[in-house]
Amino acid sequence: MALENLSGRVAWIFTEEDFDVDQIVGVKNIKVTDIDELSSLAMKDYDPDFTRLVQPGDVLVGGVNFGYGHPHYPPMRAMRHLGIRAVIAESFSPGFWRGEISMGFPLVACPGILAAAQRWDQLTLDWDAGAVLFSDGRSLPFSPLSLADRSMLEFGGLTGYLKHRAAASRAA
Repeated sequence: MALENLSGRVAWIFTEEDFDVDQIVGVKNIKVTDIDELSSLAMKDYDPDFTRLVQPGDVLVGGVNFGYGHPHYPPMRAMRHLGIRAVIAESFSPGFWRGEISMGFPLVACPGILAAAQRWDQLTLDWDAGAVLFSDGRSLPFSPLSLADRSMLEFGGLTGYLKHRAAASRAA
């Protein structure tokens, strides 16, 4: 099974080091369970028009150690609900990485992405080339995924990955 390349716009760039994703919806809203309400709160402190401007397929760009802090899921649930398909960052917090990859959400560690990307740039994540391809012809290599992480993305997360491995064991 192969990963499908992802194409979209850069909907937002988080330049801060150690960005805590809880800030996406605000710490006081972490316990909101209604996905529509949670999504309506996303990015209000950064761009009040974000929820109106974001489109399905868009991506987020982040700085060093993106996702630092408690690995709460509501902020990224809201982002996925709004159509965000991936996060490309200089690097990721290990807890955030593990949680999101295990849910089948694409994360790409791409040193140099902050200097290269601008909001609304059109880009493609080319998994086989291991590169972020910009519509203007620029290309930036990203760190390769481990076999397990790539497999989790291919099978939609940890549950799909484990089911596939169990089925392969039974067939062998």
